[in-house]
Amino acid sequence: MTTYAAPNAYRDGAVLTASPVGLVVLLYDGIGRFLRQAAAAMEAGDPATASARMQRAEAIISELQVTLDHQRGGEVAARLEAIYLFWRRHLDAARIAQDPTKLRDVVRQAGELRQAYASIGG
Repeated sequence: MTTYAAPNAYRDGAVLTASPVGLVVLLYDGIGRFLRQAAAAMEAGDPATASARMQRAEAIISELQVTLDHQRGGEVAARLEAIYLFWRRHLDAARIAQDPTKLRDVVRQAGELRQAYASIGG
Protein backbone atom coordinates (compact mmCIF):
# COMPACT_ATOMS: atom_id res chain seq x y z
CA MET A 1 0.00 0.00 0.00
CA THR A 2 1.42 3.37 -0.94
CA THR A 3 1.75 6.24 1.50
CA TYR A 4 -1.07 8.02 -0.33
CA ALA A 5 -3.37 4.98 -0.30
CA ALA A 6 -3.27 4.41 3.46
CA PRO A 7 -5.21 7.56 4.45
CA ASN A 8 -7.69 6.93 1.63
CA ALA A 9 -8.27 3.37 2.81
CA TYR A 10 -8.83 4.61 6.36
CA ARG A 11 -11.25 7.30 5.15
CA ASP A 12 -13.11 4.82 2.93
CA GLY A 13 -13.48 2.46 5.88
CA ALA A 14 -14.75 5.26 8.09
CA VAL A 15 -17.37 6.21 5.50
CA LEU A 16 -18.52 2.63 4.98
CA THR A 17 -18.96 1.98 8.70
CA ALA A 18 -20.37 5.36 9.76
CA SER A 19 -23.91 5.83 11.00
CA PRO A 20 -26.13 8.30 9.13
CA VAL A 21 -25.30 10.96 11.73
CA GLY A 22 -21.63 10.03 11.47
CA LEU A 23 -21.77 10.56 7.71
CA VAL A 24 -23.14 14.07 8.23
CA VAL A 25 -20.24 14.75 10.64
CA LEU A 26 -17.79 13.58 7.96
CA LEU A 27 -19.45 15.82 5.38
CA TYR A 28 -19.14 18.85 7.66
CA ASP A 29 -15.48 17.91 8.17
CA GLY A 30 -15.04 17.93 4.40
CA ILE A 31 -16.62 21.37 4.07
CA GLY A 32 -14.23 22.72 6.67
CA ARG A 33 -11.18 21.07 5.12
CA PHE A 34 -11.90 22.27 1.57
CA LEU A 35 -12.77 25.81 2.64
CA ARG A 36 -9.63 26.11 4.78
CA GLN A 37 -7.65 25.03 1.72
CA ALA A 38 -9.54 27.56 -0.42
CA ALA A 39 -8.83 30.35 2.08
CA ALA A 40 -5.12 29.50 2.08
CA ALA A 41 -5.10 29.52 -1.72
CA MET A 42 -6.83 32.90 -1.81
CA GLU A 43 -4.27 34.32 0.59
CA ALA A 44 -1.49 32.90 -1.60
CA GLY A 45 -2.96 34.60 -4.66
CA ASP A 46 -4.05 31.34 -6.31
CA PRO A 47 -7.68 31.88 -7.36
CA ALA A 48 -7.80 28.73 -9.51
CA THR A 49 -6.96 26.45 -6.58
CA ALA A 50 -9.27 28.44 -4.30
CA SER A 51 -12.12 27.99 -6.77
CA ALA A 52 -11.47 24.26 -7.15
CA ARG A 53 -11.51 23.72 -3.37
CA MET A 54 -14.62 25.86 -3.02
CA GLN A 55 -16.33 23.73 -5.67
CA ARG A 56 -15.61 20.62 -3.61
CA ALA A 57 -17.18 22.25 -0.53
CA GLU A 58 -20.14 23.45 -2.60
CA ALA A 59 -20.71 19.91 -3.87
CA ILE A 60 -20.90 18.68 -0.28
CA ILE A 61 -23.31 21.47 0.64
CA SER A 62 -25.46 20.54 -2.36
CA GLU A 63 -25.50 16.92 -1.27
CA LEU A 64 -26.53 17.89 2.26
CA GLN A 65 -29.24 20.11 0.83
CA VAL A 66 -30.79 17.55 -1.53
CA THR A 67 -30.85 14.85 1.13
CA LEU A 68 -32.90 16.91 3.57
CA ASP A 69 -36.19 15.17 4.34
CA HIS A 70 -38.62 18.05 4.69
CA GLN A 71 -41.55 15.74 5.42
CA ARG A 72 -39.94 14.06 8.42
CA GLY A 73 -37.51 16.85 9.30
CA GLY A 74 -40.06 19.64 9.49
CA GLU A 75 -38.70 22.85 10.98
CA VAL A 76 -35.18 21.44 11.43
CA ALA A 77 -34.93 20.60 7.73
CA ALA A 78 -36.24 24.04 6.78
CA ARG A 79 -33.68 25.74 9.02
CA LEU A 80 -30.83 23.61 7.68
CA GLU A 81 -31.87 24.43 4.12
CA ALA A 82 -31.80 28.14 4.98
CA ILE A 83 -28.30 27.73 6.43
CA TYR A 84 -27.09 25.88 3.33
CA LEU A 85 -28.54 28.58 1.05
CA PHE A 86 -26.83 31.24 3.15
CA TRP A 87 -23.52 29.37 2.85
CA ARG A 88 -23.86 29.18 -0.93
CA ARG A 89 -24.50 32.93 -1.17
CA HIS A 90 -21.60 33.62 1.19
CA LEU A 91 -19.28 31.44 -0.90
CA ASP A 92 -20.38 33.22 -4.07
CA ALA A 93 -19.55 36.56 -2.42
CA ALA A 94 -16.19 35.20 -1.24
CA ARG A 95 -15.34 34.02 -4.75
CA ILE A 96 -16.20 37.40 -6.29
CA ALA A 97 -14.33 39.43 -3.67
CA GLN A 98 -11.55 36.84 -3.17
CA ASP A 99 -12.25 37.26 0.55
CA PRO A 100 -11.00 34.37 2.71
CA THR A 101 -12.75 35.77 5.81
CA LYS A 102 -16.09 34.86 4.25
CA LEU A 103 -14.84 31.30 3.82
CA ARG A 104 -13.80 31.18 7.46
CA ASP A 105 -17.30 32.32 8.47
CA VAL A 106 -18.74 29.25 6.76
CA VAL A 107 -16.01 27.02 8.25
CA ARG A 108 -16.93 28.27 11.73
CA GLN A 109 -20.65 27.68 11.20
CA ALA A 110 -20.06 24.24 9.69
CA GLY A 111 -17.89 23.42 12.69
CA GLU A 112 -20.69 24.38 15.05
CA LEU A 113 -23.16 22.16 13.20
CA ARG A 114 -20.59 19.39 13.11
CA GLN A 115 -20.23 19.56 16.89
CA ALA A 116 -24.00 19.47 17.32
CA TYR A 117 -24.30 16.38 15.14
CA ALA A 118 -21.32 14.69 16.81
CA SER A 119 -22.90 15.21 20.21
CA ILE A 120 -26.06 13.33 19.19
CA GLY A 121 -24.31 10.21 18.07
CA GLY A 122 -21.69 10.67 15.35
